[in-house]
Amino acid sequence: MEFTYNQKRERPSAAQRSVAVATRGMVSSSQPLATAAGLRILQNGGNAVDAAVAMAATLNVVEPHSVGIGGDTFALIYLARERKLIGINGSGRAPYGASIDWFTQHDMKEIPERGIYAVTVPGALHAWGQAMGRYGTLPLAAVLEDAIHNAEEGFPVTEVIAGEWRNMEDILRSNEGTARTYLVNGKAPAPGHRFRNPDLGRTFRTIAREGVGAFYEGDVRDAILRCSERLGGLLTEKDFLAHATTLVEPISTDYRGYTVWELPPNGQGLTALQILNILEGYDVAGAGHNSPEYLHLVIESKKAAFSDRDAFLTDPEFEHVPVDRLLSKDYARAVRDRIDARQAKSPPPPLSLSGTADTVYVTAVDKERNAVSFISSIFQHFGSGVVVDGTGILLQNRGSSFSLDPRHFNRLEPHKRPMHTIIPAMVFKDEEFLMSFGVVGADMQPQGQVQFLVNLIDFKMNLQEAMDAPRARHMKGMEVHLEAGIGEQTASRLRAMGHQVSESTSPINEFGGGQAIYLDRANDVLLGASDRRKDGCSVGY
Repeated sequence: MEFTYNQKRERPSAAQRSVAVATRGMVSSSQPLATAAGLRILQNGGNAVDAAVAMAATLNVVEPHSVGIGGDTFALIYLARERKLIGINGSGRAPYGASIDWFTQHDMKEIPERGIYAVTVPGALHAWGQAMGRYGTLPLAAVLEDAIHNAEEGFPVTEVIAGEWRNMEDILRSNEGTARTYLVNGKAPAPGHRFRNPDLGRTFRTIAREGVGAFYEGDVRDAILRCSERLGGLLTEKDFLAHATTLVEPISTDYRGYTVWELPPNGQGLTALQILNILEGYDVAGAGHNSPEYLHLVIESKKAAFSDRDAFLTDPEFEHVPVDRLLSKDYARAVRDRIDARQAKSPPPPLSLSGTADTVYVTAVDKERNAVSFISSIFQHFGSGVVVDGTGILLQNRGSSFSLDPRHFNRLEPHKRPMHTIIPAMVFKDEEFLMSFGVVGADMQPQGQVQFLVNLIDFKMNLQEAMDAPRARHMKGMEVHLEAGIGEQTASRLRAMGHQVSESTSPINEFGGGQAIYLDRANDVLLGASDRRKDGCSVGY
C-alpha cells in the first residue's frame, strides 16, 4: 500500500476533500464536535484510548440515534511501546430471564425489533471504563467534559444527522419519554438547531463523579430497571452485576502482503476477512475499479461469506464457531470453485454447515503511535426506541438479532451475547502498525471495509479517495444497490449477469460511513480520511 497524497489519474478522483495530515497525533469521527473532543484530549496529554472514549461519549450527545451508553462497544488497541494488539469485546448479554420458551409462551414467533424485549444489557460504558483503566492516562471525568458541555449547553445539529433524525420521527413519537427527550415540539431538530439534552448531561455528571459503578450498581442502573419493569421487560439487578467486558485475541488474514486484523465472534469481523480471502484469488485490479466484473466478484464473495455468518456467528461461550476453518485459504479456494465469474447465483449454503444498524466509528493515534480502532452502537437508529426516564439514555435493540429457532447457533439463551455487526479493524505491514479504520452500517460494514481496502491495495487510491469512492451493497437474495457514481453501463452489465440492480432510494444513507488514520512511516506523518457520507472530519496537530 504505497501511499500517494495526490496522483494524476486517467479517471477523475472520487475524493471530496484532501487527506488530513499531522505529525503528533490525529483523531477522526463522524461529527466535528466529537473530533474536536478527541483532539482536545490529545493536546491535553491524554493518549489515543482517552481520545477515543471522549469522541464516543460526545457522539452519544451529538449523534444520539447511532450510539450511546445504552449500547455496546468493541475496540482494537495497539500499544506501540509493547508492540501489542489488544481486543476488547464490550457487548452485552441477554437477560437471565430471557428464553425461547418465554417468548413462545407470550405468543411471539420472533423478538420484536423495537421496544423493551429487544434490549440486552448495555456494555458500552463498562468497556470504556475497562479500556481507560487498563490503557488510558486520564480520569474518566476529564474525558467526559465535552459530552457534558454539549448536553447541558446544547450543540448545533449537523446536516446528515438532522436528516437521519428526521427520518425516525415516527419511531420517536411511539414512546412518550423518547419523544419528550429527542423531539422538539413533536419534530426532529432541523440543521443548525441548538439541541439540549439536560437529562443525559446529568447522567454523565453522575458517572464522572461516581464512576462506571453508577451505571451497573448505582442510581443509573436502578432507573433502567424501573423502566424495564414498568414496560414488562426482563432486566434484573443480577443481569447488571454479572456483566463483564472481555479481552479477546484478535483474528487476522493476509491480503496481498498486508495483515488485516479484526475481532473474533460474536462480531462479524470474520466475515470481512473471509471476503478478502476469496477476492485474493482474483485479479481484481485487472478487472478495473467498479467495473461490472469486479463488482460481481465482490457481490458473489459477500454472498458466500454472509451465508457462513448467518449460520455460525454467535457467542463462542455457547457454541464452537469454526473460525480456523472459515479463515483458511483452502476454504476460500473451495468457495471460489463455486463462484461463476460470469453469472450471479442465489446465496449458497455454507460449505461447513454443522448448525445453523446504527453505529459510530472513531479512531485515534497519539504521539507515541498508540492506535485505537473503536466502534460503538445502539444497533438500529435510536435503538429500541426506549428512553430511560430522567436519564436521556436510549437503550439498544441488539437482542432482536437473536433467533428463536432452537436449532440455530445464534438462538436466544439466558446471559448470551447475540451475533454482532459492529467491527473495528486495523492493518499491519511486516508486523508494523499501518492503519486503523472502520466502516459503519450493519451488514454494510464488511462490504464497506473490503471495498475500502481493495481501493487502497489493488487500485492504489489515496486514503480519502479510497474512502469516498462509490460503493455497491448486496442486500439479500439477488438484490444489489449501487451508489450514485457507478454508471448505468455497469448496472446494465450486472443485470445481464443476473443481479437485480437498483440505485439506492433509501432516505437514510445505506452505504456506510468510515474513518481511517494511516501512519506514513517513511515520513513519520499521520494521514486521516473521513467519509463524505457523514458530517465528520479527521484532525491532527
